[in-house]
Amino acid sequence: MLPTLTLLLGLPLALTAEPPSCATIVPVTFDNATIPGILGQWIYIVGASKYPPHLEELKAVKHATFSLSPGSHEDELNVTEIMRLNETCVVKNNSKIHIFQHNSTLMHVDGQVTSMAKLIQSDKDLLILKHLNADLPGLSLSARTPNVSKEHLEEFKAQLHCLGFTEDQVFFTSEKDACPLPGEKAGEGDTEPQLEQPL
Repeated sequence: MLPTLTLLLGLPLALTAEPPSCATIVPVTFDNATIPGILGQWIYIVGASKYPPHLEELKAVKHATFSLSPGSHEDELNVTEIMRLNETCVVKNNSKIHIFQHNSTLMHVDGQVTSMAKLIQSDKDLLILKHLNADLPGLSLSARTPNVSKEHLEEFKAQLHCLGFTEDQVFFTSEKDACPLPGEKAGEGDTEPQLEQPL
């Protein structure tokens, strides 16, 4: 009887300790300060996805910076990206982010390709997005500077673990792969960023 009682009393502890806590993955509910708070320059640090097309993109991105600026409508942002895709530097300035206030969702529109995301609550100098692709989650971390604190990185890794990501689904960028800014002298082996024109 006593072993059974001990087993039953220990069971709730075992059940609650088993899955990692997802308490840190809390979407932001948009208010008047949300969008102004994400405007400006960001450096893409790490991304993870279980959605095969996004997984392929993540493998190709070696470094990326992007800036968000007000669009022609209050529910729209302009996006300018400078990224190294494998060995090629690309500048893209023809994509938009649409803001859906009613459900606190962002939609990135790049030509014919759209993707949805929720902004996750975190430090004001971090931009954590939970990407929505059917039942295949994605998570990305961008920051105002290339140096993210160990604590913030550990918190992000805990979120990845919570969503069931494995190491082969997580891709970090490297500052050494940064593209020269347009007009900047390209270093040896670097190519001047190519401007991707709208179709």
